Amino acid sequence: QVHLVESGGGLVQSGGSLRLSCATSGFAFSSYAMIWYRQAPGKERELVCTIRSCKDSVKGRFTASRDNAKNTAYLQMNSLRPDDTGVYYCSAAWGTARYWGQGTQVTVSS
Repeated sequence: QVHLVESGGGLVQSGGSLRLSCATSGFAFSSYAMIWYRQAPGKERELVCTIRSCKDSVKGRFTASRDNAKNTAYLQMNSLRPDDTGVYYCSAAWGTARYWGQGTQVTVSS
């Protein structure tokens, strides 16, 4: 059974940092692209980062990484801003296969 479990979210002040983790099981993790998304209140879900690149608004502040030995993906988020607030999801993708985690809430206060 496939599992993706995000953790590390929470409430942080503007300028702070958080590190999200996505622990996975039940599929060949090393074969899958790991992608981070977020959904802000009242907005559609958007892609934030892949291992190779991040959306412009978070470039230089967010970094995606992975540890294949631990079947875990990470999203390091620095210099957080209030507009980074949302539910953050990790997703595993390979060909037509796509798995999602349940999300973790990140709230950045001003």
